[in-house]
Amino acid sequence: MTEPIWAWAVFLLAVLVMLGVDLGVFHREAHLPSFKEAAIWSVVWIVAALIFNLIVWVWLGHQKALEFFTGYLVEKALSADNIFVFAVLFNYFAVPPEYRHRVLFWGVLGAIVFRFTFILAGTALLKKFHWVIYVFGVIVIVSGIKLLLRKEEEIHPERNPVLRFARKFLPITPNYHGQKFLVRLNGKLMATPLMLVLLVVESTDIVFAIDSIPAIFAITRDPFIVFTSNVCAILGLRALYFLLEGMIRLFRYLDEGLSIILVFIGVKMLLSEFYKIPTWVALGFVATVLTITITLSLLAERKERFAVQTDPEGEEVIKEGKPKSAKGS
Repeated sequence: MTEPIWAWAVFLLAVLVMLGVDLGVFHREAHLPSFKEAAIWSVVWIVAALIFNLIVWVWLGHQKALEFFTGYLVEKALSADNIFVFAVLFNYFAVPPEYRHRVLFWGVLGAIVFRFTFILAGTALLKKFHWVIYVFGVIVIVSGIKLLLRKEEEIHPERNPVLRFARKFLPITPNYHGQKFLVRLNGKLMATPLMLVLLVVESTDIVFAIDSIPAIFAITRDPFIVFTSNVCAILGLRALYFLLEGMIRLFRYLDEGLSIILVFIGVKMLLSEFYKIPTWVALGFVATVLTITITLSLLAERKERFAVQTDPEGEEVIKEGKPKSAKGS
């Protein structure tokens, strides 16, 4: 590791403190966050990430800070796409809205542990077997192509192997028991349906990590920057979910934009030994694609929503269009 152990420890401690305050103070009681509350928390997590980015700039220099911000932006974009998948899972399990924050909280905590493990393993592989970088590049390119080709009907939560295993071997209560994951009934410890949701969310995030972590390694080989940019992005995932849940379908071209970004990053990784694409170029490319994607999505939605239609009697009326469904994974 290029950074000292104390830097990792301080960062993890700060993350745990912020998560503790989030859950223990502001979300101690189960409730459905309002749009305003979700917006405020989204800003809080973004500002926290930018403050850390500034610390990286002062401490490690502008190149490391640029790598952090690029990795953060890529992971944030991928997280936004994952929100639709979480929405599908919550609807499939009929999770009451007020309990969803608790699931996402523990899901993020588990994601931090899994990603820490994956990043250290990836760093070790790259150090020992240099050719692994090409494997990562192919994985990212394939992920980008699959993202472009996937269809909404491909979402099948019931096929999740973790869910099948849990239903087969765990005693599960038929109903939710508040926001508890485990309850004791008649002296027997049983899992609630909320535990099933958490297990599926965790296993789904592992699949997401297979796409996102190699993508960050294309931007920087520094495990500290890879890990911190990843964590800072997913920390705001819960607030982002409640902020965008009702609007994610408006971003109809998000999959196409992310697909282009992933393919670009994969190509950057494959070319890394022959030509190093500067980080600032990668950042500019990612920011430009996201801006174009969001702009085109909003313009298409506006055009469709307020398109002028002619009714059977020949009078012009405003017909509210339905947005194209976002594609799930």
